[in-house]
Amino acid sequence: MGASYSQDLRDRVFGARDRGLKTKEVADLFDVSPSWVRRVLQRRREEGRTTPLPRGGVTVVKIDMERLRQLVQEQPDATIRELHERLGIACCESAVGMALGRLGLSFKKRRSTPRSRTGPTSPSGGRSGKTLNPRATPSD
Repeated sequence: MGASYSQDLRDRVFGARDRGLKTKEVADLFDVSPSWVRRVLQRRREEGRTTPLPRGGVTVVKIDMERLRQLVQEQPDATIRELHERLGIACCESAVGMALGRLGLSFKKRRSTPRSRTGPTSPSGGRSGKTLNPRATPSD
């Protein structure tokens, strides 16, 4: 997802539209989509807002990061669900996963993982399909 357009561009779009240019002409002039021009004009008309809408992101972290780090040190193979239960706070499990990511800690994803049912796709020591001699030409 890209960044919001600058306030300077928005002001120039509003000015051009206020001078009487049509939406398509404004969009072509500033190399933006006509739908974006319509949306910012509608937002200005209905809400009085000329600035970009707030971007996503966490504003409040409910998790005590040091407590989480301590829990992971005590049991490194704990799942997110187990860590969430041990923290005992009102947040979702995904918040615990994001906090682990912010701390740079890895975590076990499942309680137990069955052994893979697929075997190796080629025998060990088998040929890779690459040509051993780069000067070799394919035979006709």
